[in-house]
Amino acid sequence: MGLSIHYNGRFNPAASLQEMITEVADIAATYQWPFHIYEDRFPSTVFGDTYNDEVYGIHITPPGSETLWLCFLSNGRMSSPVHLQFYGNTNDSENEQMLYALATKTQYAGIEIHILIVKLLKHISKKYFLDFELIDEGKYWETGDEKLLAEIFARYNAILGLVSNALDNFPRHAGESFDNYFERVLKGIEKK
Repeated sequence: MGLSIHYNGRFNPAASLQEMITEVADIAATYQWPFHIYEDRFPSTVFGDTYNDEVYGIHITPPGSETLWLCFLSNGRMSSPVHLQFYGNTNDSENEQMLYALATKTQYAGIEIHILIVKLLKHISKKYFLDFELIDEGKYWETGDEKLLAEIFARYNAILGLVSNALDNFPRHAGESFDNYFERVLKGIEKK
């Protein structure tokens, strides 16, 4: 739970992966955000349906944010090493879709970091990606409206505060199942 950005897409074979990595690494270094570079050259820029066990690209981790994966598989589709480990090499179409479904929670990073991440994604997606899709739970991607983003952040913070408060004020009873406990907690939250 927490405000997140959901995204997917493909690398543009006409663009340079090395240039994208350098550009993102420079931005991360400017803000002093940790980053990690994976393979910097695709085995082929003719992307097919299959992929190997390598990850290509870079990830960055802005303060308070989950990692932003700007990584690809050898088929050019966005993924991450974590997704590859859990969902790779499967024959199940549902797991295959999860392989390419990336998300980054920015709830604890705050509004400024959220805006920087969205602006970074807007910039690099135009230069380096194809078929890029993004769903911003804060609606900043779609609107550029900082006031709306602040309102949505406040709503998420209030909900998280309610849940945290309820968990503090509704201790689990001896022998109570987790299902019954959470049902009781949710009823307490509804009353507030």
